[in-house]
Amino acid sequence: MFARIVFNIVQVIVVMLFAPLLAGTVSRLKEIVQSKHGPSIFQPYRDIWKLFHKREYISEQSSWVFRFTPIIVFVTPIFVALLIPVLTSYPLFFAFMGDMLGGGFILALGGFFATLAAVDTGNPYGPMGASRTRLVGFLAEPVFMIVFFTVSFVAGSTIPYIVQQRWVNPISNFFEPTHILVMLAFYMLILAEGGRIPVDNPSGHFELAMIDESKGLEYSGSGAALMKWGGEMKFFVLICIFLNVLVAPWGLARTISIRELAIAIPLVLAKVFLFVLTLVAVECSLAKLRLFRISEFLGAAFVISVAAMIAWVFAV
Repeated sequence: MFARIVFNIVQVIVVMLFAPLLAGTVSRLKEIVQSKHGPSIFQPYRDIWKLFHKREYISEQSSWVFRFTPIIVFVTPIFVALLIPVLTSYPLFFAFMGDMLGGGFILALGGFFATLAAVDTGNPYGPMGASRTRLVGFLAEPVFMIVFFTVSFVAGSTIPYIVQQRWVNPISNFFEPTHILVMLAFYMLILAEGGRIPVDNPSGHFELAMIDESKGLEYSGSGAALMKWGGEMKFFVLICIFLNVLVAPWGLARTISIRELAIAIPLVLAKVFLFVLTLVAVECSLAKLRLFRISEFLGAAFVISVAAMIAWVFAV
């Protein structure tokens, strides 16, 4: 039991430590594809360090929601990291505290408070971005539920570790229509929830066009650092769910062994890097959609997820 608790803590440390590196790698690769020099892959670490050492300014019109939101945004991905397979293919100590749908609700809680905080200060750009964020969330949440329900029907469980064992094993299950459609729908959700192109552009800082970035527009100092770090961890956690549960649950530690855990860390990072290459290819080959066309993008994801459930029903 003690070893499983320690391994849970190691998973959280890996998520906290490598989430900024993931964001820096994506930014760097996009700049290279666009024939630009771009910042170092370690720039997010410098940004977070710099923000933690700057003074924090809080609007007099803000309430407790604005003050506590950075903590909630920072903590929610850590809770989810305790529930999902990041480094191990066997359940850890906190694995059965929540299922995939519960993890989705926890991540949505952080987004909900971030939206409230954007409205709280009275800045006109905050509520504008918050309303757009809620539009994306309103369209994305049904897709999340359909994807998770389809996975639970196929695997007979909503616990990520059990889904991982039954979803891709044997290997023939990987090429089933249901599996391919669910992976495609979840990939589109990652683009939407991560604020990536074609839904949003995380490198754009024009107030009238912001969606995800507008939620942290009024933060400074340590609050801005926590918001930035929490957003990067959320993106890392979503990728871990996609890769380790639905796509490629290989390379994870299979026994309670420090040696296997140490080997799993670079293997998982290698899988994440391969995913980043596909993400950069998608972002650099598509243009950002107009606001009212985002519904078409997420509507397509919803149709694909429903088609996955129908395909499973007819396959049975």
